[in-house]
Amino acid sequence: MRRGLWWRGCLGVVVWLVLLGADKSDSYHWNKPEWVPDPVVPADNPMSEAKVELGRHLFYDKQLSLDNTKACASCHLQDKAFTDGRALPLGIHDTQGVRSAMMLANVAYLPVLTWANPNQKYLERQLLLPLFGISPVELGMEGKEQVLFARLGADVRYPEMFKQAFPEEQGVINLSTVSKAIASFERALLSFNSPYDRYKYGRQPEAISPAAKRGEALFYGEEMECAHCHGGFNFTDNIQHRRLPFPEIGFHNTGMYNLDGKGAYPADNHGIREVTDDPADEGKFRTPTLRNIAVTAPYMHDGSLPTLRDVIRKHYAVKGKAVSDGKEASPLRDTFIEGFAVTDAQLDDLVAFLEALTDKDFLTNPKFSDPFATSSVTR
Repeated sequence: MRRGLWWRGCLGVVVWLVLLGADKSDSYHWNKPEWVPDPVVPADNPMSEAKVELGRHLFYDKQLSLDNTKACASCHLQDKAFTDGRALPLGIHDTQGVRSAMMLANVAYLPVLTWANPNQKYLERQLLLPLFGISPVELGMEGKEQVLFARLGADVRYPEMFKQAFPEEQGVINLSTVSKAIASFERALLSFNSPYDRYKYGRQPEAISPAAKRGEALFYGEEMECAHCHGGFNFTDNIQHRRLPFPEIGFHNTGMYNLDGKGAYPADNHGIREVTDDPADEGKFRTPTLRNIAVTAPYMHDGSLPTLRDVIRKHYAVKGKAVSDGKEASPLRDTFIEGFAVTDAQLDDLVAFLEALTDKDFLTNPKFSDPFATSSVTR
């Protein structure tokens, strides 16, 4: 009898702790419509307005780079859906990256975070790559952690902001609190107010053009097969949220390269093969979301396709860009990359649909903008 009561008591404590954690997560107001499920949030980093606001400041602060010339925002511009408009990003000393800067819109719903590393699953950890990475160098703070913390501690803004964001830690400025704050800001970057959202979910039949409606039919049709990899409410087959029992993850070889007739990709861009060491993973990259895609040119993991029309006509319609480059279609390409015929009118319609996925409110929302832009303190 006592044993049964003991187990019931333990169960009650566990339930109470779970509910306490849920209350912390649920207290944050997500800026999204009701039809969108809540993102998954790590138990050790619950969302809060104070944490998001601190993260916004850190995201735009050039003190996070070795020479005070770059910030996270240098490669993630709000008006470009937090990409940078370059084929390849530039770090300090204009060091060039090897893959294009990824869009941060709705990153909270992604189970994996980079183009070609299936092990990068948490924003708090992924931040360490641009901050401390050396291949390539981005912000260049390797071995300079104490320099960073001293800079932030000496800034008149930050001590109180850290106290508000992390009261349980007495506002300490360290790698944990810095990374948690920036990750919280990135999770807050939700984008669900495009014309297509208003048409599809908001009962506004005139929110998109007749051309975009025709493009929608092409997008979801079996001939072009777009929606197989770009489906769901976030237009990607990489998704996690609180209603899913487990995340869905998709990496694909779309036939961009076939350098040797056997499907080889360039030496510095083998896709997830670089992590798995499996030849079958050559050229496999994570499927990006298509939300706000019209403002994120150039396209693909290496920024080698300048326009959406190029992506459709010179890549997907011909069984992969390798064919446009004068090679045979890659034998390693995904089974859905079989090409299709597309007229100029159809191309216009499909682009009109993709353009209808642009959320202009997201691109101008002051809650996501540079807090130093109107301040006397510059970064």
